[in-house]
Amino acid sequence: MDKISLIGLTLGLSAILLGQVLEGGHIGSLLQPTAFLIVIGGTVGAVMLQSPLNVFLTGTKLVKWVFLPPLIQPQRLIENIVRWSHIARKEGLLALEAQIASVPDPFMQKGLQLLVDGAEPERLKEVLEVEISAWEGQMKLAARIWESAGGYAPTIGILGAVMGLIHVMENLSDPSKLGAGIAVAFVATIYGVGSANLIFLPIAKKLIAHINRLVTLREMFVDGLVGIANGDNPRIIESRLQGYVV
Repeated sequence: MDKISLIGLTLGLSAILLGQVLEGGHIGSLLQPTAFLIVIGGTVGAVMLQSPLNVFLTGTKLVKWVFLPPLIQPQRLIENIVRWSHIARKEGLLALEAQIASVPDPFMQKGLQLLVDGAEPERLKEVLEVEISAWEGQMKLAARIWESAGGYAPTIGILGAVMGLIHVMENLSDPSKLGAGIAVAFVATIYGVGSANLIFLPIAKKLIAHINRLVTLREMFVDGLVGIANGDNPRIIESRLQGYVV
């Protein structure tokens, strides 16, 4: 569990609600189903319109990383690569074939298989770097649907405000309906700006940060495999890989 994400979201929402109370307002006045439907429904619709289905679905699945981030263990990876390096120096590259099944990541399995198959270091690096680049592009494209939502939400909030004001103008002769229309108008703006800056944009930034860390981990892996393929000393490989760890 990423506690800082939970604390940040709770703190942000609590600050807004507490400010509303301190200003003498009621929390209930911020609960407007109509405004919520306009802003959130409109934003989701806009994001769906701009995104291919697979990108949209991947982006929605990635949101779990905000609170349950992917397991990233660079030191463990370094230990494994150094161990593989020792095995390769003592028993040859073919001895690493037995290690493939113990690696859960399909990308790393593919890399080890290429190494065992005797791929040249430069060719090995080229193949894996192309896959890293393609994976990074796809994942960031999916993560950026949240960034897009952060761009659309405030504008749709303004649209909701205008709709509320239109409703007000249509009922000037009936004062009993003016309050509801004005409430929807202003609350829609709050929902649009608030959801963008408290939820959508922070989610996008956090997902991209996790993707960058995973890309660095894969680059470490490729660097280590190339070192093994070149027959580098395990200590040199370990020292080089430690440079990736911040």
